Amino acid sequence: MLELHEETEADCWEVEALFDLSFAPGREALSSYRLRDGVAPVAGLCLVARDAEADGVLGGAIRYWPVRAGDAPALLLGPVAVHPTRQGEGLGAWLIRDSLHRAVDAGWRRVLLVGDAPYYGRFGFARLDGIEMPPPTNPDRVLGRALVPGAWDGVRGAVTRARA
Repeated sequence: MLELHEETEADCWEVEALFDLSFAPGREALSSYRLRDGVAPVAGLCLVARDAEADGVLGGAIRYWPVRAGDAPALLLGPVAVHPTRQGEGLGAWLIRDSLHRAVDAGWRRVLLVGDAPYYGRFGFARLDGIEMPPPTNPDRVLGRALVPGAWDGVRGAVTRARA
């Protein structure tokens, strides 16, 4: 039985190992990682899924980072990963849906990510026009979701690191 918990400092090395396993080598060279440099992830939204019946084995993880989209605060979702042995069980969807509910409860208004529209569209994400991720990022993969109605209305400009 899987259980969701907020990520703790003790989880970090295991989560990083999962991300290394799940993504291509050089993942940290992606432009989204430049937005994370020197910025702490958003506590309470970074989650781990552990198997309570298998000594707490890590099954999946999700992280969020504060950024600015133009002049507006936003969340950058990612990475999210599911261990290869747990894929196809809906764990990624659970991590995304639960964390988005937590983001709403925490008062966040908007979230963005770089990803596949067919996958993330089922969670309410759509292409963001007028929002520019640092290059090289394919603009068709820059997706957003309003956590409150109209949250992306009028928001334009570059995505930058959150101010410390």
